[in-house]
Amino acid sequence: MNSVIEKVTRRIAERSRKIRQSYIQRMKQQASNGKVRTSLSCGNLAHAVAACGSEQKDRILNFTTANVAIVSAYNDMLSAHEPYREYPTKIKQALNAMGHSAQVAGGVPAMCDGVTQGQPGMDLSLYSRDVIAQSVAVSLSHNTFDATLLLGVCDKIAPGQLIGALSFGHLPTAFIPSGPMPTGITNDEKVKVRQQYVAGEVGQEALQKMECNAYHSPGTCTFYGTANTNQLVFESMGLMLPGSAFIPPGSALRDALIAEASVSIASQTTDAPAYRPLWQVVDERSLVNGLVALLASGGSTNHSIHMIAVARAAGLILTWDDFEELSQAVPLLTRVYPNGKADINQFQQAGGVPVLLSELAKRGLLNMDAIPCYGTMENYLQSPELVDGKLIWQDSGVSRDAEVIVSPGQVFAKTGGLKVLSGNLGRAVIKISAVAEEHWVTTAPAIVFDSQYDVADAYKRGELNKDAIIVVRFNGPSANGMPELHMLMPILGNLQKAGHQVALVTDGRLSGASGKIPAAIHVTPEAAKGGALAFIENGDLITVDAREGSISVDTVLSERNGSHPDLTLQHFGCGRELFNGFRQLISSAEQGASILFPGDHQ
Repeated sequence: MNSVIEKVTRRIAERSRKIRQSYIQRMKQQASNGKVRTSLSCGNLAHAVAACGSEQKDRILNFTTANVAIVSAYNDMLSAHEPYREYPTKIKQALNAMGHSAQVAGGVPAMCDGVTQGQPGMDLSLYSRDVIAQSVAVSLSHNTFDATLLLGVCDKIAPGQLIGALSFGHLPTAFIPSGPMPTGITNDEKVKVRQQYVAGEVGQEALQKMECNAYHSPGTCTFYGTANTNQLVFESMGLMLPGSAFIPPGSALRDALIAEASVSIASQTTDAPAYRPLWQVVDERSLVNGLVALLASGGSTNHSIHMIAVARAAGLILTWDDFEELSQAVPLLTRVYPNGKADINQFQQAGGVPVLLSELAKRGLLNMDAIPCYGTMENYLQSPELVDGKLIWQDSGVSRDAEVIVSPGQVFAKTGGLKVLSGNLGRAVIKISAVAEEHWVTTAPAIVFDSQYDVADAYKRGELNKDAIIVVRFNGPSANGMPELHMLMPILGNLQKAGHQVALVTDGRLSGASGKIPAAIHVTPEAAKGGALAFIENGDLITVDAREGSISVDTVLSERNGSHPDLTLQHFGCGRELFNGFRQLISSAEQGASILFPGDHQ
């Protein structure tokens, strides 16, 4: 095994020893109760089975069979979650054939950043992850279940479900993905029209037509954003069946995988010889495997927040420095938009996650002794197929498109492309896998804004046509929920295209859509907590150095009073007034931006 992978894995385990042991003891105590529904009163059980048919009722009251909890993010507005409409029926059919049962234990909210982008609802997006975690806990608190199936895909939803499920980590647990929508227009065309629109070259009708051609059917969006990063990372962690992340919804293979996942998880309950609880699956080994896959694929920067919170839910302490060290050892092995021209369907056609994991395993970059929810890690180097109607797994082979997944022994870049920046502006994350090397170091005067909308207005007035570091502050977790600032990308893309040296510095987020613009994001301490960004003024000379890993300003900030804008108007409307407690309690981006864990790491 690569020495860095081994070192970081060991360091996480040693650093986390105290809280990890406490977590495991809690899970073992929960498991020691056996089938928990045996402890329920007759009245409790009557309520639990009141809506069931006679056959299902008999099975649940017969404690020798498994009853599987389904926690779903289904809604019929969002493309990625619409396919989940039929999943409970398919799960129940598969389990019924084996003498088991399943119930929809509960639903979790599922909001789409694509819909709320640039809208007040975006301020609730990050907070929703912890709400989802709490919703999973409420769903499972009925204590009538022997295993859990999680139906969720997108941005904050899947991490939130996993965090919640880890509180019930004594239960065998797996995700069942929905799969991507078919390919629409090319990513190049999508970027072109967006940039033309912000430049005033095309109107809203052309923009709307393009967007509807890009997002056009059930399934996840096809670019490699946070939703698809969730799927790739969680498969690499062994949290779903091998090769299942990007199988299209509604296909025969997808249906076979739904059935197999259902039957498999029901065979792993506390009273079964193959008992495999979630706490055994999510440990330092699987966590590092997920991070390695994230870095090798150029995945979403949101995971520099989510993975820290997920780790903490499992009693593990993960830091940005772990990301940084792993990134220096893990090469970039895929090119999927925004890190290339291909979309996620082309990635799947090139061999998908099994081929990527095979390449990583050959290079000694995976903990192959990690315990997945299905089989062993060797199984995750295989791809699922239907042969004469039977589900089998076969060796994944090598890349079928060397422009999307590298050929054996090759790399697209020597490092994973995620850097941690440190300096007198604080700490930040930058994703450079799609940034041209000539832009890795940018020094320019600051132009300071407190809102992405103000940036857009300044661009329309022609005030940004020069070399500049665009600073967007007071957009951190406690300020306004750390919204994603996608509105800035077409604007900064046009400025770069015009020949200007530009970069973004912000305590907000960009997620999987961060592309060719150097963007120092998640700056911490955030401006609202007295971070250095609050003291920056127009004209201050800032350097963003992704080569050496620094972010600095050529000014003595201690002599300034700093900015203290009134953010009250951003805390009301669209339900934002209900999240005042989140704004007060939430930890920093570097500590997972969570209200669920104190972030003290003691």
